[in-house]
Amino acid sequence: MDILIDGGPASADDLAHQAMVNYGAYTSFRVEGGGARGLDLHLARLETAAVELFGESLGEAALRRLMASAVGDRRDGWLRVSLFSPEIDHRAPTFVGRPRVMTRFAPPPPPLADSVRVTTVVHVREASHLKHLATFGLMRARRAARMDGFDDALFTDADGWISEGTLWNVGFLARGRIVWPQAPMLAGVTQALIGRGLAPVGLSAEIRPVHLSELGGFDGAFLCNSATPACAITAVDDVTFAGDSRILEKIARAWSMQPLQPLAR
Repeated sequence: MDILIDGGPASADDLAHQAMVNYGAYTSFRVEGGGARGLDLHLARLETAAVELFGESLGEAALRRLMASAVGDRRDGWLRVSLFSPEIDHRAPTFVGRPRVMTRFAPPPPPLADSVRVTTVVHVREASHLKHLATFGLMRARRAARMDGFDDALFTDADGWISEGTLWNVGFLARGRIVWPQAPMLAGVTQALIGRGLAPVGLSAEIRPVHLSELGGFDGAFLCNSATPACAITAVDDVTFAGDSRILEKIARAWSMQPLQPLAR
């Protein structure tokens, strides 16, 4: 595992700041053959977060250079790219300027699971449109779900409207059509890549509000994230789904059809 800051060795002070101040954002993805699916979306995520959180973007060229430097001559692995600033802490939060970039290259993690049972938790992530570093709420929910005998947690608001999972987006299946929840949430890269490939595999999708009371009317459900293109959700609380492995295979194929984009240009 390699950790670099702005392309150079991480100092103890840099790592201490990361441990003490969780202000920042990140993205992470699998590197395959020196490229990544949806790299354009990961770059856009980082650029948007940089402007919103620090007031200044890094530019695609700089991000690509740091990503390529982190990977080096290795072809496959898992890359996490984080934005932070040592100028920002609890007493002095007003710095405006270019954030620093921490990269971590490691072996790729396995998919989350083959299938999962989830429980619903009332929780809306702070600044839910950002993939930020403040993960206490989602880790607490995931831990509680495991302690209660489930595999993971699905978030809703106080009125029962579904948003996202702890580490993933959720899709529901209705007569061969994917229904993505519309709610305050993180727009997932894997979700977007699946959307790009649905037409060629004969599927379609819509985005609309989804309420807990509707769950019994769906044919199935699945989760997706960068490590897990499609994993069946077999139950949400006491609502069970028979599922259709053929549709999940089509969803995974919609994702895998997306081209690998090279890190360096």
